[in-house]
Amino acid sequence: MTAELLPPDRQPVIVAARRTPVRRANGSLKGLRAHQLLAPVLQQLLTDAKVSAAEISDVVIGNAVGGGGNVARLALLEAGLPVSVPGLTVDRQCGSGLDAIVLAAGLVATGGNGVYLAGGVESISTAPLRAYRNDDGEPEFFARARFVPNSYGDPDMGVAAENVAARFGIGRPRQDELALRSHQRALGAASAGHFSGEITPLETPDGTISADDGPRRGLSPAVLKRFPAAFVDGGTVTAGNSCFDADAASAVVMTSLLRARELGVPDGLLVLATDTAGVDPELLGIGAAVAAGRMLAARELSAESLDLVEFNEAFASQTLACLDRLGIDAERVNLDGGALALGHAYGASGAVLVTRLLAQARRGGNYGALALAMISIAGGMGTAALLRYEAIAD
Repeated sequence: MTAELLPPDRQPVIVAARRTPVRRANGSLKGLRAHQLLAPVLQQLLTDAKVSAAEISDVVIGNAVGGGGNVARLALLEAGLPVSVPGLTVDRQCGSGLDAIVLAAGLVATGGNGVYLAGGVESISTAPLRAYRNDDGEPEFFARARFVPNSYGDPDMGVAAENVAARFGIGRPRQDELALRSHQRALGAASAGHFSGEITPLETPDGTISADDGPRRGLSPAVLKRFPAAFVDGGTVTAGNSCFDADAASAVVMTSLLRARELGVPDGLLVLATDTAGVDPELLGIGAAVAAGRMLAARELSAESLDLVEFNEAFASQTLACLDRLGIDAERVNLDGGALALGHAYGASGAVLVTRLLAQARRGGNYGALALAMISIAGGMGTAALLRYEAIAD
């Protein structure tokens, strides 16, 4: 059983998706601010979907550590869209990019029949310094904002990943195995040209950047074993089986099935269902599984019915814990590698998942394929989206 489709003028469909190269923070993209990362993606999406800038109803963008000021509006104007196009910035931390897409789908489902650009961006390299104002007026700088009140523990992400590993019995060998596979798959995908159609190159002061820089050719089981525990003495979570911080932007074109047919778009991902769940902040990494499990159960779908799965690999421990809970074989997930190899650009990562799914679906050419995107979120949350690849024409 799958979700029933909405009427064509309210059925959301993703008809184009793009991303920048995902590059290590404080590296080759450090000269570009968030809106400068995103603007070329928005421009390319207009070309891909063959829509004029004036046809865009809204631009909905996720961002987690930027300087505020509504980066969606800033980026769309930087991209040359007219002042008549509004922008909205969403902050659900790591889930921001996927939640922006979910929000755009909701706007279509309410009957707007418009065309939306939705996704996420993060420039960790240029994120502003942040500080509290003390009673005497002097600043007290902090590394990250609070996810939850102190009464809930407010664990750092790495500590929470160790909590998940301990609670759900995810040992180090499995974590290292997943990390190695992620790097190997990402290298293989890049070599096979799987990323070429989804990446929008970026112009930087040092030249054109058109490829990811995270996947490591020299990684091996022996190398992974040498990494010490990174967050808890005697723990299993290491720098080798955790993601690295990255800069990137990613977005999609979302519209109704009716409007997509009018545009002559050949195919796309129908948005069948979405869900967001809250969980114990001490075990925040399990949030994606709770959201996805509830969403699938409501539609009487099993793990075996899924053809494509993309999960944000912030940490190998939480990835494996979520997949175990859902009954999904890790071999079937992130076919072209994940964040363990490519990096985690916070607010952009959820949108990268959807971009990857559209590229994989088109490469496979299997109409009717069911796809799942899911991401766990700081503060104890998770978001999941169920998609189906279909021909758009009647």
